[in-house]
Amino acid sequence: MGLIVWGLILWAMVAYRRRKNDRGLPVQMRYSMPIEILFTVTPVVLVLGFFFQNVQVMEQTTDDETPGEQVIEVAAKQWAWDFNYETENVYYAGKQVELDGTEEPEETAPVLYLPVDTDLEIRLHSRDVIHSFWVPAFLEKRDMIPGHDQSLHLRAEKEGEYVGKCAELCGEYHSEMLFNVKVVSKEEFADYTQSLADQGNTGQLGPEYDRNWYPKEGAEQ
Repeated sequence: MGLIVWGLILWAMVAYRRRKNDRGLPVQMRYSMPIEILFTVTPVVLVLGFFFQNVQVMEQTTDDETPGEQVIEVAAKQWAWDFNYETENVYYAGKQVELDGTEEPEETAPVLYLPVDTDLEIRLHSRDVIHSFWVPAFLEKRDMIPGHDQSLHLRAEKEGEYVGKCAELCGEYHSEMLFNVKVVSKEEFADYTQSLADQGNTGQLGPEYDRNWYPKEGAEQ
């Protein structure tokens, strides 16, 4: 569209430029009904096409509710991440990355392990302020608002390592709220979750670690 518009502009500048022998104003022409219809119908067709394509993509991504073979809760906190592997009943408690000017600070970032070729349900939860879960390679970003948990359904089809980050300004050390994603084989994923169990990281990091969490009346402090 840009090339067409610029082409027409340049053509009009050359074809209808003022000549040396021209006198007075250029010939005044009325509007062209076919061109007016073209300029009206074409944008409408384009917008409708983009709209229905967008609806189809959203049904396959944002509105996807495929039951997860593995359920993983990602809890965002200032300024790190906790990963609860609910199906395996183990957890990983992340620590804030400390940027020191090196080229690969993500080596010390929390790591989220995902099994390849597996239907995943990633439950997103914020412990304090608004964060945003973003893995650019996944082509999807979700805001994490306290008190409004949501789920992200996906299926990782290729093993590899990817970079993730918080995409919502969440305070002083927002830039250090990084994490890595490793999509591994199912066997390697099982070995990793077993290693968490061997370290004593069994159970789940629950809402008691949320900033605004208060025990119910009568519960033990």
